[in-house]
Amino acid sequence: MSSPSPAEPSSPNSNVRDTNQSFYDGLWANVRLVEPSRFNTWPKIQTLAANAPQRLEVGPGMRPRLPIKDTCFTDISEPALAQLARRGGHSKVADITRLPYADNSFDLVCALDIVEHVEDDLAALDELCRVARPGATLLLSVPLHPSYWTTFDELVGHYRRYEPEQLTALLQERNLQVLQSSGYGMKPKSSRLVNWSMEHLRKNPKRSLWWYNRVFMPIGLRLQKPMVLSEGLVDTRHIGEVFMICQLNKNA
Repeated sequence: MSSPSPAEPSSPNSNVRDTNQSFYDGLWANVRLVEPSRFNTWPKIQTLAANAPQRLEVGPGMRPRLPIKDTCFTDISEPALAQLARRGGHSKVADITRLPYADNSFDLVCALDIVEHVEDDLAALDELCRVARPGATLLLSVPLHPSYWTTFDELVGHYRRYEPEQLTALLQERNLQVLQSSGYGMKPKSSRLVNWSMEHLRKNPKRSLWWYNRVFMPIGLRLQKPMVLSEGLVDTRHIGEVFMICQLNKNA
């Protein structure tokens, strides 16, 4: 596990951790929880979860992808975890690099749109693998191609985007086999819209987050296309973000 971390953009936010905390605290304030069944990942995840009695989702916020009841959740947002607990989830405040669970605890581990937000992404991946049982399924998603870096990445608190070759190496070093994958995410295609959003977030963060939560997010959910999964790692040449279903082979 000695490979260097994937290359980071030349000018990311200088204090991304604070950006993440501020952005997501604001994002989840006064927001209704969105059911996992609303996302295009649900048909596949529902099947996986049915065969995984011990489940963990890291960083769900108010947008969990795993079934809520009887799933373990960790996040840095106490309000989000409180909502999940009221729905039957088992919630703990924790950082992804220090998960409060024993080795080999879970059959299904989910961390979507998380590791790119973490300064020590290698430690984050190691922790996800540590708490997963041999043969467990790991659901991961990350943004690709540092050359695709825009103000959107700053807006949502990214530390990095991954080169596909570097991502593949990181997974192989941890004995993670990509079983299926797909293009993923709801990033706006219009660079003008991204720049407009970034400017308005800086000027009026409270109102901008209201618009995101009450208008843009519901529209994005309605416009989702069904997820089409490819065997192995999908062709990533023109994909900005990838969703992966991985199997952990600890004895490999």
